[in-house]
Amino acid sequence: MINNEENKDNKSQNKHDVESQEPKEKKTELSPEEKLKETEEKLLRSLAEIENQRRRFEKEIKDAFEYGGFSFAKECLSILDNLQRAKVSINNDETLKNNNDLDKFLKNIEIIEKDMISIFEKNKIMKITCLNKKFDPNLHQAMLEIEDDNKEPGIITQEIQPGYMFGDRLLRPSFVGISKKKADKNERKGSKNDK
Repeated sequence: MINNEENKDNKSQNKHDVESQEPKEKKTELSPEEKLKETEEKLLRSLAEIENQRRRFEKEIKDAFEYGGFSFAKECLSILDNLQRAKVSINNDETLKNNNDLDKFLKNIEIIEKDMISIFEKNKIMKITCLNKKFDPNLHQAMLEIEDDNKEPGIITQEIQPGYMFGDRLLRPSFVGISKKKADKNERKGSKNDK
């Protein structure tokens, strides 16, 4: 009988130990209205995130459609540059200049050049006009400065290599020479003495 009472005491002690191991603070149950409000907020956040993602995808698709040929167009510029260089070098070569058959060849090069420019323009690839305009670092790359008192400083006086736009994006900047004021003799001597 004593054993039975000890067993009962042990069982009640074990039960008490198990209850003490449970967290003392139980989570407060949310009311159905609070659960509904919380679920509604999560749903609204999810819908907003889906809408933002949809807009982002639409923009990426639009950009891919409009500017997908950007790198191809950039590569094609070298073909046009080489055609123009070939034409200039043939015109400047004295031995080739007087050859009548070469005139036909030059005309064919000019036709190819005009066709390429026409294809570029149809695909929104436009040459940047820059001569006698103010230097813009977003469109031009200055390669040299040319002393010229007749023009205000920063005006483009020479185009070394033409630049192109692809729609509203810069495909290649124009390589240009810009004007600067001639330095006075006293300024030049002063800068030499400083060294």
